[in-house]
Amino acid sequence: MTHPSQHNVAIVTGAAGGLGTVICHRLAQEGFRVCMTDVAEDALATSARSVSGDVMQSVLDVREADGWRGLIEAVTARWGGVGVLVNNAALTKTTPLFDISGEEFDAVTAIALKGTFLGCQLVGAYMRDQAYGRIINMASLAGQNGGAATGAHYAAAKGGIMTLTKVFARELASSGVTVNSISPGPLDLDSVRALLPADKLEAVTKSIPAGTLGDPDYIARLVALLASPQAASAVGSTFDVNGGLYLR
Repeated sequence: MTHPSQHNVAIVTGAAGGLGTVICHRLAQEGFRVCMTDVAEDALATSARSVSGDVMQSVLDVREADGWRGLIEAVTARWGGVGVLVNNAALTKTTPLFDISGEEFDAVTAIALKGTFLGCQLVGAYMRDQAYGRIINMASLAGQNGGAATGAHYAAAKGGIMTLTKVFARELASSGVTVNSISPGPLDLDSVRALLPADKLEAVTKSIPAGTLGDPDYIARLVALLASPQAASAVGSTFDVNGGLYLR
């Protein structure tokens, strides 16, 4: 069983930029010890230097099970255990539907969907054995409405993440491990602005009932809330933060 001192040890994938870095900043500010992971080693090192707190970095290809196993061992050696996993890694593409190749479909779904599956499976099994854990999967509005500004492969992967969240939540809830997902709409991030031409971004923003892009730090605060020991009753949920673009 994990000691409470390991409950605030968090692994974050896709931490080399964008929302992943924002999440790491927020978790560190709230007292979590954070292992930042990404496949992009140089960008990860730069991102890690920007985060104040007890932080380590580890290169991880989320598609490889052995990498996950090694990561769990490394984090446990450093801090004594793992209490939180944030599955954030994704490859975002906006390729038109009929231009998506099979290879590109596989590449996008392997990172976001298979990567989330392996994280939930391997870290989830570790947490089950320790009788404590908090897993937060980053989904997307695209997985709920089919994606207006992103590719079909990205939307399909994000929809699959919401389903995996339910499957793992049901399996792990009795072991003291919660699994939830967060589904943001378009966020005010440089990575989002780089993905969309200015005119398309303006059109997307105008289509949002709330009239503004989402606040990345608010998403990160929600991650921290779901990562807390007090979040025991949040099980298998998807938390929508989309400015009113999708209501259910």
